[in-house]
Amino acid sequence: MLRLALYSIASLFLSPFGLYQDSISQSSVHDLAPHCNYVPPISKAEFDARQAALSSELHRLNALAYVAEPSPNSQFFANFSSVNWKLSERPLLLIVRPRTGKSETDIQPELTILTPTFETLRARGLPVSSFKDTGVRYISWAEEANPYHTALSGLGISPGSNGTIFVDSSIRKFIVDGLQDAGPNLRIASAPLAITSLRERKSPAELEILRCANEATVLAIRDVHRQLSAGMRESQVRSMLASSLERAGLRDGGCLTLFGSNAALPHGSGTDRVLQQDEFALFDCGGSLHGYISDVTRKTVALPGARIPEDHLQIWSTVKAAQSAALEVARAGALTKEPDEAARAWFRRFGLDKYFTHRLGHGIGLQGHEQPYLRGGTDDIIQTGHTFSNEPGIYIEDKVGVRVEDCFYIDDSGMPRYLTEGVGGPSHSPWAP
Repeated sequence: MLRLALYSIASLFLSPFGLYQDSISQSSVHDLAPHCNYVPPISKAEFDARQAALSSELHRLNALAYVAEPSPNSQFFANFSSVNWKLSERPLLLIVRPRTGKSETDIQPELTILTPTFETLRARGLPVSSFKDTGVRYISWAEEANPYHTALSGLGISPGSNGTIFVDSSIRKFIVDGLQDAGPNLRIASAPLAITSLRERKSPAELEILRCANEATVLAIRDVHRQLSAGMRESQVRSMLASSLERAGLRDGGCLTLFGSNAALPHGSGTDRVLQQDEFALFDCGGSLHGYISDVTRKTVALPGARIPEDHLQIWSTVKAAQSAALEVARAGALTKEPDEAARAWFRRFGLDKYFTHRLGHGIGLQGHEQPYLRGGTDDIIQTGHTFSNEPGIYIEDKVGVRVEDCFYIDDSGMPRYLTEGVGGPSHSPWAP
């Protein structure tokens, strides 16, 4: 009964097999070219708008400041991250304070960088985007001084002051402890949703970057898929994929590359398997464009003419149908657990739910995995501008693993749209990634 049910699903995606297989382009690998040259990085005006929104929320919440280390959040608000400044035991901090401008309703951000004194010149060289070019304050702390006392003193916050300082939720604990010790009456707390949602909900410029990065990733996967042959090792193909991602215009690109039963472990087994004629290959790939990350997984048939076992093809079709079921309920206003539940409900119909062992998806942007997440047990609300991966999978150990992944966003009408629409969207056949 299960075999018949799965076969009916397979017919939706895979019949006739030969048609999809023969339709794959055999064009030269030299056709792959930089795909995103037309997409600009985040503008100065957008950084100003982000800082203004942050200072307005801080003022509304009656908070003294927001503090972040070099991180994706400092990148989002001020255009620098740990790429520019590696973390160490010596804190360098971005501090944003709300300041009243020409009127009580005119709230403007004041940016401060706390830096070790001997690193001041290097800190001044960071590409910090200051609000409307009003400049950045630098507070330096000497090696023999307490950096947190120095920071509060430089900001005009006395040791006995009350009030709240919000911190980036990924900030290291010793920094939170240091701020708390320097201001015992202060409330040091992780930034609330009103602040974190500023980054979670993507702007049109961010969506354009993410769209092109994910398109380029699909094109790179297709490029390598055309070059596959039996006898290649996972490491060899992994290197080919990294090269194709670079040629497509992405930085720091790489792929989890798994052949055959190795893909039954979602993140691999650490072997270097040789590709066989009649087995699946899994590519889970990503790269960076202007600091924004792509994430695409394709479970492709390795070779034209390959005779993949029928039950493996049926599993591929079931996973693909689960991905569609999840997308159907991913709407603005829905809870983040609902798409995950929809995928599991689909698998449950065929007795496969126990083989879906991870969450459905994650947010994506300046990090490959970021809030919010599509998983059970969450009651976060999906909103316009949210971006997610949609990656159901079935993993039967020592036999087969199948995962398909495409990222989508919630448009202004509240509906989901795949970031890869411009290059054909999700795969419709394992022979056509």
